Amino acid sequence: MEYGSIEREIHIAATPDVVYEVVSKPEHLREWWPDEADLTPVPGGTGTITFGDAGTPGSHVVPVTVIEADPPRRFSFRWVYDEERGAAPDNSLLVTFDLVPSGTGTLLRFSETGFREKGWEAAVLEEQYQDHVNGWNHFLPRLVTYVDKLVSAP
Repeated sequence: MEYGSIEREIHIAATPDVVYEVVSKPEHLREWWPDEADLTPVPGGTGTITFGDAGTPGSHVVPVTVIEADPPRRFSFRWVYDEERGAAPDNSLLVTFDLVPSGTGTLLRFSETGFREKGWEAAVLEEQYQDHVNGWNHFLPRLVTYVDKLVSAP
């Protein structure tokens, strides 16, 4: 196993403008991915995403730094890093959503990279990589379902 990157391509029945909003705006993110999102979706913008109830010991708060915000083509951010040091290519994971017009919808090209660059020992690398594969396998279909509901709402 290589553990270098996670890549997916998904067709979404909505325009790139709509999909861009859903992958970049906190009010949409929390509908399909984290339980809470607080970030400024502009290059250099920072914030957090929270999995679980922030007031409980089991919650997981993760810092986020926006790298690219090019509506409606690309949105990317770094996460899974030590907040005190800040996001850098050698200490964080890079998530990228590339949006390509496809017929009346959008081809979403998703990638998450940086696993090897984190310097984790082999067992931790494999565990983290698999956790993220499982996570995106769960959350990306939720993105599609949420967009479908959004565009079909009266």
